[in-house]
Amino acid sequence: MGKWKLRPEKVSWREEAKKRVALEAVKHLQDDFIVGLGSGSTAAHVIQEIGRQILKAGLRVLGVPTSSQAMMLAVRSGIPLTTLDEYPSLDLAIDGADQIDKKLDMIKGGGGAMTREKIVASAAKQFIIVADETKLVDKLGTNCRVPVEVLPFALATATASIKELGGKPLLRESGRKVGAVVTDNGNYIVDIDFGPMKDTEELNRRLKLIPGVVETGLFIKMADIVYLGKPDGIIRLER
Repeated sequence: MGKWKLRPEKVSWREEAKKRVALEAVKHLQDDFIVGLGSGSTAAHVIQEIGRQILKAGLRVLGVPTSSQAMMLAVRSGIPLTTLDEYPSLDLAIDGADQIDKKLDMIKGGGGAMTREKIVASAAKQFIIVADETKLVDKLGTNCRVPVEVLPFALATATASIKELGGKPLLRESGRKVGAVVTDNGNYIVDIDFGPMKDTEELNRRLKLIPGVVETGLFIKMADIVYLGKPDGIIRLER
């Protein structure tokens, strides 16, 4: 009796594109760099590639992870870790994004780590974003909600204030347990539908003025370089 031959699972062009931009971003690393390690599926490729460079090429770097997920993956990949307490200034940070516009402003926070991601990005001398080309849009907010991290105590009042700004807030709930998603900082995430946004800088300012809002997923004027993966190559955008 013959054996069934299983076909290898076909990898989507987007997954291959993510790997290509991760490889390109890691080329910016130099020995003795302190690097911020982003969270999410594309940033995971970056972490794994840094681990390979440490193992194969003897690259000497220290990583500052932006989430428990990034920390665990970095440990498994063999990246020695440090903290912002030890190194408040980073040489480089590499992360992904949920949406990017042509000004290189972004929505981040699909994985719930936007507060730590923004802190790490702001501490870096250079901030590089890696994504596939489907993340590039004309206007942020097009079929994409804006995540906001909120103190649990302020959930009701912050949600009311968000509605006054014209947003439609939705508390992010866990798919694997009863109740809300809780961030690494012990807070809730409210995902807000504003639709396509005109003035993201002003909206970000007004959201952050709401008592109880810890941070927003609007990353304005932060990215220095964006690598977008295409089916047949890479697009490089610079601020």
